[in-house]
Amino acid sequence: MANRTMKLLAGNSNQTLAAAIAKVLDMPLTRANFRRFSDNEVFVVIEENVRGEDVFVIQSTSYPANDNLMELLICIDALTRASARRITAVMPYFGYARQDRKTGGRTPISAKLVANLITRAGADRVLTMDMHSGQIQGFFDIPTDNLLSTPLIAHDIKMLERDTRKLVIVSPDVGGVVRARTLAERLDADLAIVDKKRSAPGVSEVMNIIGEVKDRRCILFDDIVDSAGTLCNAAAALMKAGAASAAAYVTHGVLSGAAVTRVTESQLDALVITDSIEATEAVTACPKIRQISCANLIGEAIRRIANEESVSKLFD
Repeated sequence: MANRTMKLLAGNSNQTLAAAIAKVLDMPLTRANFRRFSDNEVFVVIEENVRGEDVFVIQSTSYPANDNLMELLICIDALTRASARRITAVMPYFGYARQDRKTGGRTPISAKLVANLITRAGADRVLTMDMHSGQIQGFFDIPTDNLLSTPLIAHDIKMLERDTRKLVIVSPDVGGVVRARTLAERLDADLAIVDKKRSAPGVSEVMNIIGEVKDRRCILFDDIVDSAGTLCNAAAALMKAGAASAAAYVTHGVLSGAAVTRVTESQLDALVITDSIEATEAVTACPKIRQISCANLIGEAIRRIANEESVSKLFD
């Protein structure tokens, strides 16, 4: 059971996931009124008393990222001014995470800026899942829990694969090796790496494949799929190298622009994503894309935070 003084507030970014989390915790979502002024400014009214409450605001900063981010900040401000005891920003998908370092002269570190905005708005804690890079936790001056989707994904793979020894977990780039190795160890599977060169944002070229993939069932594992160019190019390279099949598991399905079409026409057998970002009609209609729910994982983490229990034990 959830703590009696806990409340859940859902923004508009992913109400389907918020409702599923509320069901896991066996409690209703807090009533709130979200509306826009004529110039599209966000206005929020919390329609229940939250004084002294432990409030969890569920809001991914997915598309439209700026609108959803502002909605989150305004919710936090409204709760702060309504004397909530503690405010936790529950962000299944943390946007702007790919801008986590200076990549050249006169460029921003937007992940740090967003962390500052959330903190200054009045959040006491952040709960998110599979941040793009570990150092982003250090951008916050408040406690930050980064949930891992690896156990969720490993369970799904085991349900489908009788013999995981024939699998190869593939990191689509060198930067994701640690993430891919963690999944490979859970499945007792081999590891391979795609060595790619990125010539421009959203544009990549496969240079080499490190590891044995011939006649193996390959599963690409990454945290974010946006344009899907990297995944589709990697799948084509794996099949060219003699792989028996290529599928992909990705935590956050951003899938912008022509990504769904690209996946449909690719050599990927399937793309499995979590529901951290609400699926569009195109994603739902695509026969190659499947969603698995992270509601149980996030709901249990919320329960543990509310009851002052360990969150890290979820991944032991």
